[in-house]
This record gives sequence, C-alpha cells and structure tokens, in this order.
Amino acid sequence: MAEIQLKSLAHSYVSAPTGPDDYAIRQLDHVWHKGGAYALLGPSGCGKSTMLNIISGLVQPSEGDVLFDGKRVNELSPRDRNIAQVFQFPVIYDSMTVFDNLAFPLKNNKIPASKIKARVHEIAEVLEIEDKLYKKAKNLTADEKQKVSMGRGLVREDVSAILFDEPLTVIDPQLKWKLRRKLKQIHEQFDITMVYVTHDQLEASTFADKIAVMYGGQIVQFGTPTELFERPNHTFVGFFIGSPGMNLIEVQRCPRGVCFGSIVVPLDSWKVEALQRLKSGNIKIGIRPEFVEISAQPSDETFEAEVRDVEDLGTYKIVTVQLGPEILKVRQNEDFSADIGSRVHLSFPSQWLMLYVDEFLIKEQE
Repeated sequence: MAEIQLKSLAHSYVSAPTGPDDYAIRQLDHVWHKGGAYALLGPSGCGKSTMLNIISGLVQPSEGDVLFDGKRVNELSPRDRNIAQVFQFPVIYDSMTVFDNLAFPLKNNKIPASKIKARVHEIAEVLEIEDKLYKKAKNLTADEKQKVSMGRGLVREDVSAILFDEPLTVIDPQLKWKLRRKLKQIHEQFDITMVYVTHDQLEASTFADKIAVMYGGQIVQFGTPTELFERPNHTFVGFFIGSPGMNLIEVQRCPRGVCFGSIVVPLDSWKVEALQRLKSGNIKIGIRPEFVEISAQPSDETFEAEVRDVEDLGTYKIVTVQLGPEILKVRQNEDFSADIGSRVHLSFPSQWLMLYVDEFLIKEQE
C-alpha cells in the first residue's frame, strides 16, 4: 500500500488555459494516507474522475506532482504504479471463466500457479462468487460481473491502491447496499488504500472513513461524515450533504449580527468581530433542518414564521416555513402537528448556526 500525495496539482483540457474556469482541477494539495478508506464525492463535472485518472496514470496532470510514498510518479504508466482501477462498467473478459479473469493479473506478474489458485479462491470467497469460478463470465449477471471486476483489483497483493470510479452505477439498487458493505469489509480485512468516487452521499458515508468533497475542481472539505454534516466548510457541502440540505440565507451586516428583510439574527461576539475584519459582501448564514428548534410559544430568542407545508416521511416530518422573505426547512419528530398557515416560533442555537463569507465557513480563532 502507498501514501498518495497530490502536490500543487492542477489540470486543464485546454491547451493554453487563461483562467480558473479553464481548469478541470484547480491547483490543490492533498494526501490519501496509507491504508485509508476514502470517498471522493461531488456532482457530475466537478473533476472527480479526472483526479482518479491522474492518480492511476491514465491522465498526465498539466501542473504539479503525484507522489507515491514520497516518490514522484508522473511519468510512470498505470502498470508501473501498481494501481488497480474499477470502472462504472465491468471490465472483464467474457470469453474466460471467472477463475481465469481473477487469475489474469497474477499470471501477468509470473506468480506461481499454486499461489494463484489459493489467492483466487480467497478473493472469490470474500466476494461470495466461489460457486461461479468455473462459469464463463459472459453468463454472469451485471452485479456478478462487477464483483469479478472488483476481484481483479483485489487479487493482487502488491497494489499501491485500488481506485473505484462509481462502480455500483449498473448494480440493482437492492444489491448496492450489500456490495458497499462488502467493500468496507474487504478494506478492513486487507488494509488496502481505497479511493471510491461517487456522486451519492449515502455511498460515500457507508464506505469511507473520510470523504473529500469536490466542487468546481477543488476539494472544498476533507473530513469524516460527521464533520461534513455538523460543520460544513463550504456552502456547497452544506447544500450537498443531508436530505434536505442546509438552510442557507444571504444576509447583510447589522449591529450585533446579521439581517435579512426585517429579521435580525444576533451572532456570537467572535462572529461579529470576524465580520468587522472581513470586507466581502458575500455573507451567508446556514443551519441544518435538524438543528432548527420550533415551538408554539414565542420568546425573546425566537422568530415568528408561517407554516407552508408539512411532509410526513414516516419516521420524521419535514416542515417548510416562511421566515420573512426566506423559505426554510425544519426536521421534526413524527408526532409534530401544525396546520398550514399557522404561526410557529423558530430559534437557531448558536453552536449550530454557521457563518460563511465568500462561501467558506468562518471559524473561531484559537
């Protein structure tokens, strides 16, 4: 296994880029630590697959370096990097048996036949395809073919890392959860560096210990699923993570805090001081629907809002309210009850109220 470091990395598909918009990946530094289970999460077009292909050697970066255990590998081929990559659609040989598909990378590396047989059976057992070993691959279902494709990456013991590029796209939804858990178990069993690309936050949080969220060619946050949820470092992370996403409100500076419409929201003193230091007018506050408190009675710390909709999702309800000119979402227990058009009172606990300037989270200085 290898530690993979991206140093001052940037890539453009334009021959002579003139500005940030010409880059698929804007200059960044990042480290995937040895033996970690990581997800690279973001919407289509954000640069996820480009980054994966740069790590594997399928794409040469326009700028910067790729280092494996501190050694520059920019000019090395995918084979020489010892990278295994699993794509959206299974890459297997239909005319071969499952056994021969799994054995193929080992035979290429001149591994003794006895070791090949033992390793193939070990991986087949882990993937629960032992009973398919001597069947032609062309007769397999889509999920079985993807298991074989994964197995071809796992079977080699010398790989620096295994890269998964949305590998469950073609898998039946009922089997996706099982395969995600299987990959997690494989990681724990073999301690392999794995990077899993996806646009699905559930896939990312199920598989990965830490998630890198990409937006606009940048990694805007790298953290655990809990960190991404509780303290999104960028407004996009707040919007993209969670269902529904974070409530984000454009605001202006006001004495003691910020305001929108006629609503004045007090802020902690350190947030007010931060706003005094920063000159940008691009200011937002954000709070998760889960952290907005709602009550029938007013107090000095609440804001009166109108109930616009109540969506019953079985184990909880999503309440849509209008506060001044803004529409907000509030998550409530299943026993919550309110009529459309009724008045409720909201409060924003200060520990969950995030302040963003130029889309990035403002943090308290130690």
